Amino acid sequence: MSLQETLSHQVIKAVQSTYHVVLDTIEFQATRKEFAGDITVVIFPMLRFFKGNPVQIGTNIGNYLVENVDEVKAFNVVKGFLNIEIEDGYYLNFFNSVKDETRFGFITPKEDDKAIMVEYSSPNTNKPLHLGHIRNNLLGYSVAEILKASGKKVYKTQIINDRGIHICKSMLAWKRFGNGETPESTGLKGDKLVGNYYVKFDQEYKKEVKALVDKGISEEEAKKQAPILLAAQDMLLKWEAGDEETVTLWKMMNGWVYEGFDTTYKNLGVDFDVLYFESNTYLLGKEFVAEGLKSGVFFKEDDGSVWCDLTEDGLDKKIVQRADGTAVYMTQDIGTAIQRIKDYPDVGGMVYTVGNEQDYHFKVLFLILKKLGFEWAKNLYHLSYGMVDLPSGKMKSREGTVVDADDLIDEMASTAGEISEELGKLDGYSNDEKQELYKTIGLGALKYFILKVDPKKRILFDPKESIDFQGNTGPFIQYTYARIQSIIRKADFDTSKEVTALTLHEKEKELIKQLQLFPEVIQNAAETHSPALIANYTYDLVKEFNSFYQNVSILGAENENEKLFRVQLSKKVALTIKNAFSLLGIDVPERM
Repeated sequence: MSLQETLSHQVIKAVQSTYHVVLDTIEFQATRKEFAGDITVVIFPMLRFFKGNPVQIGTNIGNYLVENVDEVKAFNVVKGFLNIEIEDGYYLNFFNSVKDETRFGFITPKEDDKAIMVEYSSPNTNKPLHLGHIRNNLLGYSVAEILKASGKKVYKTQIINDRGIHICKSMLAWKRFGNGETPESTGLKGDKLVGNYYVKFDQEYKKEVKALVDKGISEEEAKKQAPILLAAQDMLLKWEAGDEETVTLWKMMNGWVYEGFDTTYKNLGVDFDVLYFESNTYLLGKEFVAEGLKSGVFFKEDDGSVWCDLTEDGLDKKIVQRADGTAVYMTQDIGTAIQRIKDYPDVGGMVYTVGNEQDYHFKVLFLILKKLGFEWAKNLYHLSYGMVDLPSGKMKSREGTVVDADDLIDEMASTAGEISEELGKLDGYSNDEKQELYKTIGLGALKYFILKVDPKKRILFDPKESIDFQGNTGPFIQYTYARIQSIIRKADFDTSKEVTALTLHEKEKELIKQLQLFPEVIQNAAETHSPALIANYTYDLVKEFNSFYQNVSILGAENENEKLFRVQLSKKVALTIKNAFSLLGIDVPERM
């Protein structure tokens, strides 16, 4: 039983014995810094159930707790707040019970529990990954790790959007203007080469539209009649019909892109357990469109297109198959969800990491799956997130104005190197060690800057601002971890012995209190799908440690028990930082 549960139980007993009223819940909060105490009972909510002076009620409860609860040392009452002081022994016992736990706060899933499938990344195979994909990947990966730590079985997945008109645009442009060039002949990563042809298609398309407008055709019509667009649409029909030449070209260019993606994922430090491809799942979606037509979930318009009427549910009518029989995104998403449950029967829910411009799409998808009769559809969650902007403005893939993910990762490492060299703290490092450290700091800065923000909020990302060794940043937290490792290396004595009797310094107690919160923070972050809770908890823990470090001598303590305990406490803080950062996909350096 936790301290709060123990106190809650005893406060209820105190009220029952004194006022003959049974309360269901007790409201607690952290004691304000200016008052003595470790935890505070809020008296005001009790006045709804019985009358009395809040100060007197608090005093009566406080006296009861001192007499009946071993952990309670003293109390004071300020207006309607009962501030309770806890015995040092309680904190010492707690610390000793967890100090050797390498995964404190983490829960191992039970074998028969239902799994959660977390989808993230899910790129199109017509361009390289960009800054927006970075936020998506970091969020999805982190949420998957947090769900695992909270006690869930998790599968990480992505759906690769490898078919459709946008893919055909890159293919057609390469066929017309590529002169047979390959990643090998150009020295470019495959995804970058293919992305160049997506931009090339847009450039040629705009030229053709302008030429048609100059001939007197309206711009709206010109956009529909541009020959290069009609050719791309024809290529899509050929692909869906299985045309050998088109499919061969598609396989070759997608192969280039996958190799490029794999390099980026490795550099970013994210991974997947299983991959799905739209080219496989859209056919299953079409099967269920046919099933839905039979059962009355869908209806067919006069032109042959298939729709779902969701107006009674407060939404609108949604197309699920075009008049020519080709699939739309919704068709593919229906097929993908069903295929995943077929492949992994232990999956009981899914998390979709997709930007907030798709909020409506996922409302519709989840509702359609419920109407099709799938029980698991009630456990689908859209992890919606805001866009990432740069000081220079919004990104557009087809115009080639995106911030390339690989370039940004390299830039972060380079900026970390420049700042580290200026600070001059790398004496004795080899060049390879420096480069590895720069990458760790740069990636840590990038990931922390993005993940410390609530997913729903839009981000203005400034690389320079993120690599700061002061304030709420990744490098500041990494530096604190490295500082603790330095303390541990200097501790030339056995640190395994347990300290059972000690008068705690206020800063030691505050640090233990912060450590106690970690398991609850993991559960809250899992429930809300928010890595920001983990990031900001870690920052608070680091601030608390630095306050402890500045106010209390660790290796210089005169009392051997104090010295031993303070090293153990520092060690536990470092491990908690490392474990918390692992949930964000961030590494911590042993030296900095």
